[in-house]
Amino acid sequence: MELSAEQIQANWEKHLRIVDTFISGDRKNRLKDLYTVLAEEMIMAPASTKPSLHNAFAGGYIEHVNRVVHCALKTKALWEVMGANIDFTDEELVFAALNHDLGKIGEKSNPMYLPQTDAWRKDKLGETYTINRELTYMAIQDRSLFILQKNRIEMTEKEYLAIKLHDGLYDESNKSYYISFNPDSKFRTNLVNILHQADFLASKIEYDRWKNTEPTPAQTPTKTKTSTGKAVVSSPGLAAALKNI
Repeated sequence: MELSAEQIQANWEKHLRIVDTFISGDRKNRLKDLYTVLAEEMIMAPASTKPSLHNAFAGGYIEHVNRVVHCALKTKALWEVMGANIDFTDEELVFAALNHDLGKIGEKSNPMYLPQTDAWRKDKLGETYTINRELTYMAIQDRSLFILQKNRIEMTEKEYLAIKLHDGLYDESNKSYYISFNPDSKFRTNLVNILHQADFLASKIEYDRWKNTEPTPAQTPTKTKTSTGKAVVSSPGLAAALKNI
């Protein structure tokens, strides 16, 4: 999948409107200053290395983050209707959603994702991007938090935990937070769970979109000829085999 220049620009403008709508005070100004510095990297960044993960195309990062914000607000509304304790503000929810994957940007002029130039990995593994080896290794969530603190953008304890733990049990290092039988060490905010669910939902929507539009050559009949010259309808795999008859 590809986004047009107009779609990429529209998504970026929506991203900035989200900041203006939900983030307040000096923190909004600091966040917009950071986004301005990283604008080129943020606007063009993908959200992953391969389409079968999610949004591995130029502009995919911003589209994903905008979707997570939308899913987070919808998920919060569902939890509220069902009687769950909403112990955080909309600003905390949106701030965490906006910045949960910020580490995927990398650094100014040193992005995390680079176009994959290895033809074999592109063809066999489906990688359209690769990880920039010049960057110091950090987990994405750790780099997200590092970028925020480096730019003096304060966050609440709830926002910090939501960003750090947004991958849920897909990240084994989160087990001690998610699996606990001691009431004292259980989450004291539902923000963590809601952001995780929103990120999972957004990623699944993006995977389904890719899956539903990805061609499946094995199911597409093609005509080929046997050595006798007779045309037959076959799958590409069978067509290749028939060439050897």
